[in-house]
Amino acid sequence: MTVRIIGVPTDYGQDRRGVDMGPSAIRYGGLAEALASAGAEVVDDGDLAVPRAEERDPDSRQPSEGNAKFLRETEEVTTALAGRVADAVGAGETPLVLGGDHSVAIGSLKGSARDAEIGAVWFDAHGDYNTPTTSPSGNVHGMPLAAALGYDDWDGVEWANAPGLREENVAYVGLRALDDTERAAIRDSEMTAYTMSDIDERGITDVVEAALSVASAGVDGIHVSLDMDWLDPGIAPGVGTPVRGGVTYREAHHAMELVAAADAVRSMEVVEVNPVLDESNETAALATELVASAFGKRIL
Repeated sequence: MTVRIIGVPTDYGQDRRGVDMGPSAIRYGGLAEALASAGAEVVDDGDLAVPRAEERDPDSRQPSEGNAKFLRETEEVTTALAGRVADAVGAGETPLVLGGDHSVAIGSLKGSARDAEIGAVWFDAHGDYNTPTTSPSGNVHGMPLAAALGYDDWDGVEWANAPGLREENVAYVGLRALDDTERAAIRDSEMTAYTMSDIDERGITDVVEAALSVASAGVDGIHVSLDMDWLDPGIAPGVGTPVRGGVTYREAHHAMELVAAADAVRSMEVVEVNPVLDESNETAALATELVASAFGKRIL
């Protein structure tokens, strides 16, 4: 297997500065070595050229209704990233996108779904299913799944929509922090949502296997989105939107081992590592470990 690393050093999608340094921190945490130890051939494509947020006006372009900051810049990054991801998949490689904030997932999904039907497993504390009119903040890192699926305000936004991704093939794992309108929208959708309560009651194995089954049903492959705030902040402190009560170290590793065992990953991203908020690069190093597990690294 060849894994192509694509860095996206953007913090357009959220207010906490520093997440744009995530790709560098993850690489510094030993990503290439960890992937090689999993048996992967590694090609590092470098980083997309992303202008600094401080050099841009977040309100230079707004949607017709509501608020979405850095919308112009997000479109530019999405378009460039989608092309890189699609090229990697077309070459028989597995793209691994390093964020950056979670808005980069719009490009990952669009690229992975080009000329294919895909599913997605969303490991995250948050639903990322807001729209410009429902978002309390206007931060696009809370909107990527809604954007890719063309939900509500995002319907017909061609640069953001991933037509090869359908709600019935999307599964959340580990939700524990939702806005009220987002909660209602997820309930009304055809997506499958497993909360932390489900993990408590059923165990990580049952939940992740069920999520993988949903995502992989009748598709060409799955996209795995790993937001590091999915983990408990006690072990992953370097994230911009920490929520107590996340998965443990072993639960996270086992989840990624199950991902590898499913042998269906078409593309993956790891996002929201913020070195400014981290402790001794702990979160970035953990990200590299989890990615290695997702690509097949085992104890024995």
